[in-house]
Amino acid sequence: MSGVPDDAPSIQPAGVLEGRVLAAVQQLCFPDDRWEADFVETLLGQPGSFGLLAVDEVGAPVGCALARVVGEDAEILTIGVLPQARRGGLGRRLVRAVCGEVERRGATALFLEVAEDNDAARMLYAQSGFAQVGRRPAYYIRREGRVAALVLRHSFPN
Repeated sequence: MSGVPDDAPSIQPAGVLEGRVLAAVQQLCFPDDRWEADFVETLLGQPGSFGLLAVDEVGAPVGCALARVVGEDAEILTIGVLPQARRGGLGRRLVRAVCGEVERRGATALFLEVAEDNDAARMLYAQSGFAQVGRRPAYYIRREGRVAALVLRHSFPN
């Protein structure tokens, strides 16, 4: 028993062939920082990179993650849940799935950047064991100006 409702979105691996779907989900999650399909497909084709796609009970995509592992370090490049699927634990499940995969691949540290003004994501990452290790001023471009990125790290046992 996983504690996940039967009708909860499933999380499945996504590769280059799903790149366009991942890009479409990423664009809906982050309209101010849209990634084009060719860019996502290129990332997924690089050694150490992997994608995850969350789909609902009818197979429609509702979330995604893209990460990479290089040696003992890993990085979440993007992770997001469509607005209509938020607040149900899917983001937490995606974070756990990424953590499990990077640890399985031998990473001892997982990094990510989050916008300083994204309180919901910051709380999710804090509850998932991430700690702030840096700050990049004026990193994200918004319609109303620039926002700093916080660099977060999650450590795994050796």
